[in-house]
Amino acid sequence: MKLLIDFLPILIFFGAYKATGNLITATTILIPVTVIQVTAVYLITKKLEKMALITLSLVIILGGLTILLNDGWFIKWKPTVVNWLFAATFFCSHFVGQKPIIERLLSQAIALDSRRWLKLSYAWILFFTVSGTLNLFVAYQFSEDAWVNFKLFGQLGLTVIFLILQGAWIAKHGSEASIESQEETDA
Repeated sequence: MKLLIDFLPILIFFGAYKATGNLITATTILIPVTVIQVTAVYLITKKLEKMALITLSLVIILGGLTILLNDGWFIKWKPTVVNWLFAATFFCSHFVGQKPIIERLLSQAIALDSRRWLKLSYAWILFFTVSGTLNLFVAYQFSEDAWVNFKLFGQLGLTVIFLILQGAWIAKHGSEASIESQEETDA
């Protein structure tokens, strides 16, 4: 359910663009839908996630510039800025605190040794960097319609594939880490 709520603004943006063929109109719809989505999640969970706030801020700022200047390039940059901010956050977390951010977020649910947490963190950094770069490549090399399709289907597809691969990797290496930890405890 949360995944559907998180992707609702993208789905509505896509539908608005397909219905009107106009990126400015779709962006005009995207801004209040994203505000409503973040507000609804807050009212339900009583929490505001940093990722949602960053995305909302960028939708308002870059979407606002798109509408104000009648220039779709601002909203086309939003996925890249979000992805690169996350890549930078994940990278910087290696130098701030004791653990990479991915370990801080998932260590309660997943058992990995520190070397594997670093590998997982670098995988996320690479994924976010490539996703942001790929968004710009599609935006600059293909039509606006192709970019809108890529924004929904391409980015979502890449994310799902990455999560499946990550899940398989964690399943393999997480169980090894759990066994190693158990063996150390037993010794």
